[in-house]
Amino acid sequence: MADAYTDTEEQTEEGLTDDELQSIVVGEIEDAIDFIDNTVSPARAEAEKYYLGDQFGNEEEGRSTVVSMDVRDTVQAIMPSLMRIFIGGEHVVEFAPMNREDVEGARQATDYANYVFTRDNDGFGVLYQAFKDALVKKAGFVKFWWDSAEEVNTHELEGLDDESLAALNAEPEIQIDFLETFTDSENVDPNTGEPITQYKVRVTRTRPNGRVRISAVPPEELLISRSARSLTDSTIVAHRRYLTLSELVEMGYNYDDMEQYVTNEDAFGFNAESIARDPLLSDMRESSDPTMRRVLYVECYMQADVDGDNVAELRRICTVGSEYHIVMNEPTDEIPFCSFMPDPEPHTFFGLSIADVVMDIQRIKSMVMRSSLDSLALSTHPRVGIVEGQASLDDVLNTEVGGIIRMRNPGAVVPFSVPFVGKECFPMLEYLDLVRENRTGVSRAADGLDPAALQSSTKLAVSQTIHAAQQRTELIARLFAETGMKTLFEGIFHLIIKHQDRERMVRLRNEFVPIDPRVWNADMDVIVNVALGKGTEEERMAMLTEIVGKQEQILQTLGPDNPLVTAEQYHNGLSQLIELAGFKDPSRFISDPAQYQGPTEPPPPDINEQLIQVQMQSIQADIMKKQAELELDREKMQREDDRKRDEDEAQWVLKAAELRAKYGAEIDVAAIRAAADRDREILRQRANIAGVPNG
Repeated sequence: MADAYTDTEEQTEEGLTDDELQSIVVGEIEDAIDFIDNTVSPARAEAEKYYLGDQFGNEEEGRSTVVSMDVRDTVQAIMPSLMRIFIGGEHVVEFAPMNREDVEGARQATDYANYVFTRDNDGFGVLYQAFKDALVKKAGFVKFWWDSAEEVNTHELEGLDDESLAALNAEPEIQIDFLETFTDSENVDPNTGEPITQYKVRVTRTRPNGRVRISAVPPEELLISRSARSLTDSTIVAHRRYLTLSELVEMGYNYDDMEQYVTNEDAFGFNAESIARDPLLSDMRESSDPTMRRVLYVECYMQADVDGDNVAELRRICTVGSEYHIVMNEPTDEIPFCSFMPDPEPHTFFGLSIADVVMDIQRIKSMVMRSSLDSLALSTHPRVGIVEGQASLDDVLNTEVGGIIRMRNPGAVVPFSVPFVGKECFPMLEYLDLVRENRTGVSRAADGLDPAALQSSTKLAVSQTIHAAQQRTELIARLFAETGMKTLFEGIFHLIIKHQDRERMVRLRNEFVPIDPRVWNADMDVIVNVALGKGTEEERMAMLTEIVGKQEQILQTLGPDNPLVTAEQYHNGLSQLIELAGFKDPSRFISDPAQYQGPTEPPPPDINEQLIQVQMQSIQADIMKKQAELELDREKMQREDDRKRDEDEAQWVLKAAELRAKYGAEIDVAAIRAAADRDREILRQRANIAGVPNG
């Protein structure tokens, strides 16, 4: 026993060799292919044929070949409700914060994850395909991964100087593909007088533009082990597909290495299921372009003890060719697939689909409808008997209305009248419809009852009937939410946390917001928003309207600082009411109080600005004081001038009187006074214009 343990220990330390790993991988892939192609796919291919309304293969020539479309009708009746439940609201899922400080991060993660789902990817189309696959083919699958794409732009620039060229060379994201140097005699350096060297370049700018990608996977492309109960406990989960050499080169593989694994098959369908899904695959041929030749590529996720530590770890192993040659083997931390199942069975992976429980109904109804139509055809176009040689056979076979039948003797042609018994089939058809409704929950009540059924029904009875008819669809939606949707958004969240290493500017809630996942808490929980088990939309809107009314009463009575209702709670109630009304963006109607910053206060004045204002006020005060002093001096000078002129005038009058008395001479005192007044007025105007006193 000791020797055996030693051998095991040595093997463990060495781990698996390449040949051993190759053998294990090939065995797991081939067993999974045998399980899917020979056990699961035939049933799914049959369901696809029923969904498309293909004939059963037992049709007889000359008889009715009508096919009832119950599978398709039932699936099409369920799909609108499922899409409305998951896509109708603003958010498909929400992330719950783990701590108080994670509230804002959880809100941003919710907005951004839904942005990635609906804007970066066709979330609606992906869910539509996965849901329809699940309803028809037992399970629908969605794959999510990080696409390390790069954004490449080419530009041509002219007239660059040495500094601009050096700046381009220093930019790590820019590569110069073409460079041309030239000089212009008219463009010279003012210091040296020499012509300035200029450059014309063509540059390529490559920037990382990684994104989370999601895609619906055709069910026949996904492989699991026959003992699997879920994707996480399956010994292998593999995605097989045919990729072109060009696609493999884009993924990083060498063209010459991949060329030897080109598949030379005429058809690229994996099995009967893929042909039933897309009949054109049977006529597909190789392209004449060598790079468009296809290679079988299998991407496997399986547990393997590669490092020899006695513990198997999850590995991502990729193979090419029909011999499944391993070209990649690396550790990974998750399986990037999620599954949607409408009716899972305990302790097994595949359950039942809607098609599985309706196909027999469709077959029986088709037989009943065919019999009814055959009876109608026989009653309207009965068979006839003829006496051989006594009637023209061509005339009997002619079905023209009013056509003549030539007979040698009367009674040579005898019609066989067959009564129409198809009306006996109608009750059977009604019964089969009732069986289908009981199995699937899809009935006329789900789309609105027949008016005849409402004549003696109360509003409550009608509401209960419709609600009961919707319960099966709600159960399917809950199963999709708690399994596939939760796994999908957990995968999207982890991919964002793991790979997005830089800030990204996106438009959320009508605002451009920088998103930096590096500050988020990676342990946040995922909550799927499905409005199930809470009544109809009308009932929820009525209840929310009543709640919002109570909130308004409390706010009006107790004020905004009451202990019962906050502005944020009132905002939440209005937002839910707006979303139920069908508007995805409540911010178009109401603002979030958490983003309200309050009235803006002016910033405190700068001390330097205050000092400048004080100095300016002091200077203005000095100027006003000087102006007042100058005005006073001017007033004094004018008054002094008036006084002196009055004294001079008095002296002139006295002198004139003395001369008149002594010599008898007449002096024109009025003219002298007028001239003095004129001179005084001129001097005053000049002083006012100059703004200075004038003596």
